[in-house]
Amino acid sequence: MRHPMFSEEHELFRDAVRKFVEKELAPHADEWEEAEGFPDSVFTRMGELGYLGLRFPEKYGGQGCDFLFSVVLAEELGRCGMGSIGMAVAVQSEMATPPVYKFGTEEQKMKYLLPANRGQKIACLGITEPNAGSDVAALQTTARREGDHWVINGRKIFITNGVRADFITLVARTGEKKGYKGFSLFLVDKDTPGFSVTRKLGKLGMRSSDTAELLFEDCRVPADALLGEEGKGFYHIMWELQGERIMGAANAVSRAQMVYELALRYAQERVQFGKPLAHFQVTRHRLADMTTEIEAARHLIYYCAWQFQQGEYPVKEISMAKLFSAQMAARVADAALQIHGGYGYMMEYPVQRYWRDIRLSRIGAGTDEIMKEIIANEILGRVKE
Repeated sequence: MRHPMFSEEHELFRDAVRKFVEKELAPHADEWEEAEGFPDSVFTRMGELGYLGLRFPEKYGGQGCDFLFSVVLAEELGRCGMGSIGMAVAVQSEMATPPVYKFGTEEQKMKYLLPANRGQKIACLGITEPNAGSDVAALQTTARREGDHWVINGRKIFITNGVRADFITLVARTGEKKGYKGFSLFLVDKDTPGFSVTRKLGKLGMRSSDTAELLFEDCRVPADALLGEEGKGFYHIMWELQGERIMGAANAVSRAQMVYELALRYAQERVQFGKPLAHFQVTRHRLADMTTEIEAARHLIYYCAWQFQQGEYPVKEISMAKLFSAQMAARVADAALQIHGGYGYMMEYPVQRYWRDIRLSRIGAGTDEIMKEIIANEILGRVKE
């Protein structure tokens, strides 16, 4: 049954994306996970289909769609049998490029946003550092103005799409002020002298998505590489995080739905003590809890997406949705693996991949602990130092 928030056009789009996922992505899940990478042609193909940058104007390679189309895309990509592609596409369209559209010059939009939405350039977002993850105020990467250039020095880590990216939307400190003031955003091309990918990181899950450590050593970029207003980078990037968290939550719920369906099917087919697992009350009640939590999370996300679509900025509700969805998905994946028993622990059964991939939802785009702190600040106010 169609949710009243979605129109017939949204559902037609959902059907098209689902067919694409089932035909062109899901059949390669095992192959790409084994190879620890999926081909760049996935971006190109999605650009051809108009699935990248849905919310951007057609002038910049987008489709001029509303926010709910992006929610549908995030949900459907969760059905491809691996979390990697949904995460990589979200970084491209919902994290690294929205600041270019909102704060960039016309030249920057044509140089970066247009080809990114066409799948001709791949983007990554450079925030996290070895000594600064959740504590964004502690970022140490610097950009110093020298004539008509900026000189960047620092290191970034856990950067999704970092190995393959053609450009980085980078956060660097441009002022001497402490705390959240003095950060700025930059657009850095991968072939800029002084920039290098120092290593591709091995991960527990999301194995077909490339994650990198990046190094900037006297990396010189032109003055017009500055994105938005100097010294306002933190506020520019915090605006972007809200949409990112809704997308991440929607994708987590979709993957929870998929792993629940695996468990449901297994429970109906697996016979123990002379009858299917689904005939045992302990299994039936576990499945009932799983689907109830999934449905609750889905509707919380839809409410936040509707608010965001109306132009509101519901930080508390988005943080709640991200927190609850990530924790719920982890519980559902763990319960699904438990239902599979020993087979769930075997690599040839896909439930183990969902279990590994979903765990990142409680870390990426803001940890559980950060989400709780945001919610607490919204209801209690910030604790004064």
